[in-house]
Amino acid sequence: MPKQHGAIAAGHPLTAEAAQHSLEAGGNAVDALIAALFTACVCEPVLASLGGGGFALVQTADTKAEVFDFFTQTPQQKKVAAEADFYAATVDFGSATQDFHIGTGAAATPGMLRGLFDLHARHGSLPMQELTAFATQQAKQGVRLCAYQAYILSLVEPIFLATPAARALYASETQADQVKQAGAILRNPDFADTLEVLSTEGARLFYEGEIAQAIAQQCASGGHLTQHDLQDYRCILRQPLAFNYQGWSILSNPPPSAGGSLIALALQLLHAVDGQLGEFGSARYVEQLIAVMRATQEARLAHTSAQGNPDFARLSDPSLIDYYQQAVLQHSRAYRGTTHVSIMDAQGNAAAATVSNGEGCGHIIPHTGIMLNNMLGEEDLNPLGFFRWACNERLSSMMAPTLSRHSNGDLIALGSGGSNRIRSAILQVLINLLHFELPLDVAIQAPRLHFEQDITYIEGGFSASALHSLQQTHTAYRQWQDLNMFFGGVHTVARRQGKLQGMGDPRRGGVAYVI
Repeated sequence: MPKQHGAIAAGHPLTAEAAQHSLEAGGNAVDALIAALFTACVCEPVLASLGGGGFALVQTADTKAEVFDFFTQTPQQKKVAAEADFYAATVDFGSATQDFHIGTGAAATPGMLRGLFDLHARHGSLPMQELTAFATQQAKQGVRLCAYQAYILSLVEPIFLATPAARALYASETQADQVKQAGAILRNPDFADTLEVLSTEGARLFYEGEIAQAIAQQCASGGHLTQHDLQDYRCILRQPLAFNYQGWSILSNPPPSAGGSLIALALQLLHAVDGQLGEFGSARYVEQLIAVMRATQEARLAHTSAQGNPDFARLSDPSLIDYYQQAVLQHSRAYRGTTHVSIMDAQGNAAAATVSNGEGCGHIIPHTGIMLNNMLGEEDLNPLGFFRWACNERLSSMMAPTLSRHSNGDLIALGSGGSNRIRSAILQVLINLLHFELPLDVAIQAPRLHFEQDITYIEGGFSASALHSLQQTHTAYRQWQDLNMFFGGVHTVARRQGKLQGMGDPRRGGVAYVI
């Protein structure tokens, strides 16, 4: 059997190709991850931006796992609402509309670039110029918009046409009131130039130099960000949240982010019903999964701070888990822009990263081709309401890059986009892989459901008896006939019995390469 260099799963072929080039050049999984994320900023512009943030979970062959938290930070000072450039942009999803809040007043301190450079300093082996080269080339020559990327760009059309600079990048060449359509070429020469300079000058240019000055000047009249916010921003190294399920050791994103904690709670609740789950897709399975999701939602609402941070000490309390397990046994109780990359290499290193720009705030940092995030305009991240956030705090998130290791050496790296659906998407793929022991491709493509605010959302593919049970016991539900991006995009790689595998989630244009 030919030697395998690695496995990659990502949300776009070019994102995966960037990682492939790095592995073939002798780089490790972290090198490949860095190259992939830079490229995602070019070919997945709604989902990834150096103006946003994210998380990476890294497990090297010779060190303990660690989480790189480079998510966005609230500004150190706050303008009053009347002085902020902060307004609603209405997005039409066809069956419903939703207001997203944009403007410079919606931008939190971006952490993406700091995270990529810290990942490189700690684990990288190839020069940064090599890791940015593919992304630079794509930004310069242009990438053809695939159907999925064109679709999500069309969803946020009012945001990506909100300013002259954004329109210059994303407006259709034939119809200025529309964004580019599938098949159109998306070029970003300013971003190509920015990458070339950043690769030699480093992150200081963004956080202390000319780009920091440009961001501060852009936000001076209506935003909250200042040069102090950028200068003081740090990527935080955290110890992963660790828990066990079905003989697997699982690592995920720890507090202050909520996603990993809620997945851990859900899997612990499932211990109470492992023998009663029934067959996959059955009525029993659907009933038990909804019960667990309902209990997890209750626990989240009851034991999460006003800033959106989970009280993990309470969520992991055995008495609380027992309470919700009994509730499960007794059966009593938007399209946010996110993308994910999972990578393993032949040396035994694994890396999983989930990143987001919110929907973007509509403003491009002058002469950089980089759109700033709108995390301060995200309802999920502002549970008390807008302009109620505490200053100078790391925002919480549902993003949860996750690793699962078995004592036999098998390893799985996964994560998902999908806002509040992230936790339920990852949970169900873990159940499929660890409980039902489904093949990787089957586990990813199997139908999913999501329960939130007394509404059950469900994909087609479940048994007729499951749907009948749902109709009888849950009056509020919404069903899709096919797989849908609403249910996340769990891009996954695995090493099973010494062989590398990968699967990109078709719900979000996923691809996988084993090289």
